[in-house]
Amino acid sequence: MNRRRCATAAAISLVCALTVQAVAGQALAAPEPPPQAPASVTVPGEMAPPPPSRSLEAVRQQIDALYRQAASATDAYNLAKERTEKQSAEIVQLAQEMAEGQARIEDLKNRAGAAARAQYRAGGLPPEAQLALVDDPQLFLDGVGRIQQGQKATKDLIAELTQTQADLAAYSKDASAHWERLEASRLKQEKAKKEIKAKIAAAKKLEDKLEKEELQHLLQLEQQAQYRAQSQWLDSGILDEIDGRASEQGRKAVEFATAQLGKPYVWGAEGPGSYDCSGLTSQAWAAAGRGIPRTSQEQWRLLPRIAVKDMRPGDLIIYHADASHVGMYVGNGAIIHAPRPGRNVTVAGAGSMSILGVVRPDK
Repeated sequence: MNRRRCATAAAISLVCALTVQAVAGQALAAPEPPPQAPASVTVPGEMAPPPPSRSLEAVRQQIDALYRQAASATDAYNLAKERTEKQSAEIVQLAQEMAEGQARIEDLKNRAGAAARAQYRAGGLPPEAQLALVDDPQLFLDGVGRIQQGQKATKDLIAELTQTQADLAAYSKDASAHWERLEASRLKQEKAKKEIKAKIAAAKKLEDKLEKEELQHLLQLEQQAQYRAQSQWLDSGILDEIDGRASEQGRKAVEFATAQLGKPYVWGAEGPGSYDCSGLTSQAWAAAGRGIPRTSQEQWRLLPRIAVKDMRPGDLIIYHADASHVGMYVGNGAIIHAPRPGRNVTVAGAGSMSILGVVRPDK
């Protein structure tokens, strides 16, 4: 590892040591290998037990897969929740427009009724017939003008009434469609919620079966896997190419994310006391004055993409093939992210997980 990479590793280790979640932050440093267990005694005729480390590694991979699935379901939940809130607001707006349209129709009907009553009081004769009985030329000319104005007003009144009734019918149709979409989003939200709870419960059930020493060893295995991935990423020479400086908004987003270090991961949370991965990144950029999509999958789908070598602090790194995780790049090969249930917002190696790509909110 060249001098720059050594300096980078040292800088990241220092930041990690200062985080509230010290254990999680040490994932970038190479952990000490676990002590070797004494050889077990095998009774003749019985199968030898699997090596403890290999068995525990399988458990770690299973737990990691469950939390990954929970993260993907969390994205689905967050997206459905966002759409539900938007559709509810649209329905409220449509209801208001329908009420205003109905009031407008009543007003137009009242005006039409007033005109009819005025004609009745005039003896039931239409204005044209009344005009024919006028002897005074000036009154005749004035009457022609009033009739023309009245005809235009009547025509406008009928046109406005017809359009308002059509608008009201359209509002009603839109409201029905919105209700259907709202119900569909609610069902998706509920389904995702159940899946999240099931996956987290399954992961916790596996963890609860482990002894204290096994849990510590499990954390070491997790750190070792992250360290290997980060080392491989650094060994590619990628930091020699990355030299971007944060924009003003990017700097503010990084400052916000840094201030959240140590706060717990909670699925569906957007702060201020806890976050999930995309809750942290979306709120950080909101604090910087830039609204971005709520979920990591929508951030990947909608935000401008850039090459990894061109990234700068504040950019978002999207992880895994299903875009189910996101972290904020903070420079020197590190990210700040909310990892998973049971972990806190922490600093980690940008290459410690499988990178799908990078997006830039303020491009």
